[in-house]
Amino acid sequence: MGPQCVGSLLMSSASDPLAALGALPGVAESVESVRNAVDRVYGHRVMRRRGGEITSEAALRGARGSAALSGADWALEEVRRRTDFGADPEALTVGAALRLTAEGGQLLSIWRQSPMRVLARLHLVASGRAEAGDVVGRPRLAGEPVDEPLVDLPLPDADEVAGRLDGLSRVVIAGGSAPALVTAAVVHGELLALRPFASYNGLVARAAERIVLINSGLDPKAICPAEVGHAEQGAQAYLEAFKGYVSGSAEGMAAWIAHCGRAVELGARESTAVCEALQRGAA
Repeated sequence: MGPQCVGSLLMSSASDPLAALGALPGVAESVESVRNAVDRVYGHRVMRRRGGEITSEAALRGARGSAALSGADWALEEVRRRTDFGADPEALTVGAALRLTAEGGQLLSIWRQSPMRVLARLHLVASGRAEAGDVVGRPRLAGEPVDEPLVDLPLPDADEVAGRLDGLSRVVIAGGSAPALVTAAVVHGELLALRPFASYNGLVARAAERIVLINSGLDPKAICPAEVGHAEQGAQAYLEAFKGYVSGSAEGMAAWIAHCGRAVELGARESTAVCEALQRGAA
């Protein structure tokens, strides 16, 4: 694999372009480890009685984690108690993350038929506005700026963005044999690499990863928030792993997939802790 190999795979005519990624060194082990972690939390006795509460708490914690990676690292209880998210840039980011988490569950049935429609909706929801002239709900055009403070890498031009988004969309619609973790990691990494929207690309990328994990059946009740795990591993580790994705090397891709897998495992661990607290009557 060489630089931009994923983009080339996505735009190729191959019938199952992501299948090869599942064979990268260490990926099968990451997939198995994630599956075991998810199965453990789904098997917790509290899930049988209070699964809805676990889902709601996972959504809140996932939104907090995603916002933290976009520069708004608020305490969980601050996110829980606040009702006004329009006062300053950090509040806007937290509000956007919360809206995306809530909206994602409404878009699951659309994702496999029209992922671009879902991505446009996610950006519109994150932006919180739809005024005439706003660059929201659509990929950027040539010359339009991008506000993405976390990622400081060269931006692909608008033509490349359009081509790779089309390729990503076709891959999602076609499905394939790649494990859910691999597909989720590619969707996340590709959107972060392309930064197709004028703003909130990180939040949208992580929301899309979550949709893939839910829609694939790996985490159907949305109780293993990868955003929690991404935040827990830290912004620096997140960016280093992401650079591996951008490099297109086999080692870099495998490291990014493993990083995303670890994020899901940590999200599962977080929800297990919530289950334990509920069982003890402490939450």
